[in-house]
Order: sequence, then C-alpha cells, then structure tokens
Amino acid sequence: MLFPSYSRGRLQSWLADGYLTVNGKTGRKKDKVVGGELITLQLPADLLAETMADASGNPLSSVVAEAIELPIVFEDEHIVVINKPAGLVMHPAPGNRSGTLMNGLLHHDPELYTVPRAGIVHRLDKLTSGLCVVAKNLEAHTHLVRQLQAREMGRRYTAIVVGDVPLNGTVDAPIGRHPRDRQRMSVNEHGKEAITHYECEERYLGCARVSVKLETGRTHQIRVHMTHIGYSLVGDPDYGRKLAVLPRQIADVPAVAAFKRQALHAHQLELIHPGSEELMTFNAEIPDDMAHLMEELRLVADHAMRTEANNDR
Repeated sequence: MLFPSYSRGRLQSWLADGYLTVNGKTGRKKDKVVGGELITLQLPADLLAETMADASGNPLSSVVAEAIELPIVFEDEHIVVINKPAGLVMHPAPGNRSGTLMNGLLHHDPELYTVPRAGIVHRLDKLTSGLCVVAKNLEAHTHLVRQLQAREMGRRYTAIVVGDVPLNGTVDAPIGRHPRDRQRMSVNEHGKEAITHYECEERYLGCARVSVKLETGRTHQIRVHMTHIGYSLVGDPDYGRKLAVLPRQIADVPAVAAFKRQALHAHQLELIHPGSEELMTFNAEIPDDMAHLMEELRLVADHAMRTEANNDR
C-alpha cells in the first residue's frame, strides 16, 4: 500500500483537493490504475502542520514537553499503553495548556512531535481513569485509527450506576451535542450512531457495578447512554443525579458523598499490535477510590440484608 502513514479517508480528501496526483494530474477516488503510474503527494506547509496538531488544532510544536509521571503498562517501538489516573487531562485546551497527558508524552518521547496528536488515538474524559493507547509513529497511528474505525479495538469499562439496572442490555441511540448546553452531549436524532453494551456484575443497595463494552466511541458515550436509560453514574458531575436527590440509602453512604467524579474506569483494552499483528489484551485494576466506594456499598448492602433477616425472625 502506498502512503501507509495516512488513512484512506485522508488520502481520498487530498485526492479530491488536488494534493494527491496521478502522473501529474488530479483524479477521482473511483478512477482505476493499472500499474506504473507516478503517484505524488505534495501538501502545502499549512496543511502539513495541521496533520501535526493537538486536539484544538494548535500546532503540535507549540505544546511544551513536561516531566509528568506516566503510569506505563506496556511500551515498545510501536505503542505505549498508559493507565491514566482520574484528573489527568489528555490534551491541552484553552486555559489549560500544561499538565496534560500530551505534555508528558512529548517529554517521555520527543519523537512524538512527528505523530498527529502526539500519538493519542482515543480519549478518556478528565475524570475517567484507565487504559489508553498511544502510537509512537505514523504507521502505528494509522493502524490503530483504522482499528477504531472498523470497531476492532475492544474497550471495556467498569462503572458504578444508580438504580436496579437490568442483568444486561444494549443501548443503541445516536449521540450529538446537547441542543441547549453545547458543553454537554445528549441522545438526539441528529447525532452520530452510538452503541453501548452493558452487563450487571454486582448489585448493592440501590445501585450496581456494571461492565460496559463500547462498540462506538462518541464523546461521553457511556455517561450519556446510561443516564438515557435511567441509570446514571455515581458522582457524575454533568449527567448524574445530585446528592440531594439520590435515594437516601445511597446518599447516606460516606464514600458516595465524598466521590467527586464519575465512577468510571477503563479496565480492559484489546488491540491488534501494529507491528506484529498479534492480538494483545491489557488490564488495569480498579483504582483505590472506586475500590473503596465499592467496598462501602457492599458493607451497606450486607448490613441491610442482615437487618431484614433479623426482622423476619
């Protein structure tokens, strides 16, 4: 394949714009080649810089490398897998140009200045913890992006939700920008396809631990979908239920009152390695704050069961 560093969609757009030529002439994506043609890709400086930009479109060269501790799960010459802690922002943004995962990655490996978005392939929200993969070169980046687009990359999450969630289910509902609050997402008919699979793994008193598998990767997808079906995440500051309106048996649990982020952790990542083409699976333990939350919820549920049993005697 020619130009393996770039995705099929990107090459097609450059062909349409005249940056990719065949024997010096512009063409159409449906045109056929027979072999022996001269294929030339020549990008103007501004467009070339755009391919090396952060999530906000700023030149990657403007992002300052910083010595930030990165919890690396795996690394070789192709990829880095990181167990992102809650609170760490992935990309620089207006008013928040430092202290992000991207700043730390560029310090860890300056070669990432030559990879789009410093190799970050998929994002986790600031207050979500867990596994994410970073590509260390253009070829690996394109390979991983194609996996995401083809839905070949497996991503599983652990979430603590409010309510008596069903044993399992699938939410198939499009997600787009909220019609009134542009900082939030919502299920709406004008959104993009979004599919989430979930399975209840443990029930507490008034809430449950669920395992969630993403089929698509929309912004805030798990949080929006679970709220949409009536089971918002504990602690979710944007889509969750406020402490004052939670059922009393949940709100009175000290760990719930103290939990100031969405209870969501990306615990498993499955991908095809860009170099070896082998299937690889990575796992990350539940972080301490969520483990403590789960333990307190178990204790409350056990106490309620014992009390009920004693009253029935």
